[in-house]
Amino acid sequence: MPRTVLERFPAGHPRGSWPADDYAAVQRAQGIDGQVVMDLVTDQFLVVTDHAPSKS
Repeated sequence: MPRTVLERFPAGHPRGSWPADDYAAVQRAQGIDGQVVMDLVTDQFLVVTDHAPSKS
């Protein structure tokens, strides 16, 4: 199943994955299943969801 990237955070951030974790927590509080994954190719933490974005 394809995933939708909600946001990207640099892996070299001084706080590591915390900004991505915080963003994912906010998304989960809003009912979006946000998960943090590491993209080794781009050296970024990605917040992803299995749900397609809703079109407005």
